Amino acid sequence: MTTIIELSYILAASLFIIGLKYMSAPASARRGNLIGAIGMLLAIVVTLLDRQIVSFTWIIVGMVIGSAAGWASARYVKMTAMPQMVGLLNGFGGGASALVAVAEFLKLAKNPPLPMDSSITIILGVFIGGITLTGSFMAYAKLEGLVSGSPITFPLQKPLNAILILTILALSVYLVGWTPNMLFFWIIVAISLIYGVLFVLPIGGADMPVVISLLNSFSGLAACAAGFVVENNVLIVSGSLVGAAGLILTQIMCKAMNRSLTNVLFSAFGTGDSAAGAAGSTSDKTVRSVDSEEAAMVIGYAQTVIIVPGYGMAAAQAQHAVRELTELLQGRGVEVKFAIHPVAGRMPGHMNVLLAEANVPYTLLHDMDDINPEFPHTDVVLVIGANDVVNPAARNDKSSPIYGMPILDVDKARNVIMMKRSLNPGFAGIENELFYNPKTLMYFGSAKEKVQELVAQVKKL
Repeated sequence: MTTIIELSYILAASLFIIGLKYMSAPASARRGNLIGAIGMLLAIVVTLLDRQIVSFTWIIVGMVIGSAAGWASARYVKMTAMPQMVGLLNGFGGGASALVAVAEFLKLAKNPPLPMDSSITIILGVFIGGITLTGSFMAYAKLEGLVSGSPITFPLQKPLNAILILTILALSVYLVGWTPNMLFFWIIVAISLIYGVLFVLPIGGADMPVVISLLNSFSGLAACAAGFVVENNVLIVSGSLVGAAGLILTQIMCKAMNRSLTNVLFSAFGTGDSAAGAAGSTSDKTVRSVDSEEAAMVIGYAQTVIIVPGYGMAAAQAQHAVRELTELLQGRGVEVKFAIHPVAGRMPGHMNVLLAEANVPYTLLHDMDDINPEFPHTDVVLVIGANDVVNPAARNDKSSPIYGMPILDVDKARNVIMMKRSLNPGFAGIENELFYNPKTLMYFGSAKEKVQELVAQVKKL
């Protein structure tokens, strides 16, 4: 029986790895998700057979409730709210791992002293899991607008964070080296939960994709620690995979913004989407605006069009209208492509998920490195709700906070139609030079409404 269980764990771990491989490309992501889910189901069944379970009643109740909640989330949560849901799922994963560590400590504390390896893994599970739980909830609150998307700071914030970390280290050393102290343990739990909030609080809306991927990594590391606590190999493997994948994705996000992880976490950069205006005066600058009829003529008679989606498209739920516009232009013989920036939206892959939900063919989606050389040869670029990822200041203005960040070279196209509600800045709170470029035509209004108007006008051509 033991051999069968270990072989099943190896099979489950292999399915996790294969699933991750498939999820590296949009066209195969759904298949990868299914393969990973099958691996996890196998791991759960085998684990239940491996352990001496007194009663399966509460386990079954938990599985039913969790399955119902998961189905409802997948079925009813809007695609625009996907970053919020991912944030919550990260938090639940971290919280579950922390609860496992707490339960194991309470059990082992009845027969002191605790083994050193158990004490270390329990403390790590509680600390990482607690930070992931409350940090993810804070990220959810920022994304949902329950808390300001701007960086929130207060006097002596960094010294307070340092004191909390040092306190946890001191109490952890005591718990590992001496007799278990319940008061000290609960203090570690409380500080971990508090630190999770303080960890995310000073991070602005512009950096939410990085936060989401980093918390995802934390949830995996917490699960890995829980695996060591309960001596479960498949939990160790799956947690390590999630932790490593999340950390790699975090690094990719940072590279896409030309910033270090420490800068993202501690610089309090970005104002969220509530900024009322741009920095500096715009009174001496001129913008050219168009209505739907003029925009339709520009885009309808083009030979090549690149569409750049951003969070404005997601917020307006305009992805289906964008797909209709794409099909209409293709019917007129226009070559249409989509340019996807790594940090467009509020979570990694946000634009890919939205466009996939609208059944936009994966073959039309191109990442930044592949599409950038094509902009100089493109007739029209249609920017829908994107802002910071197309801002030429990242190349031209050394004084700009986003200077050096890789961007989509939209300004190199022959014509640009920029669809936005207003001239307000995006998450980074920085004025966009592209608004005032002579090539740019501003098409003001809600993305869904304006794309629908554009579709209607193109049909009349």
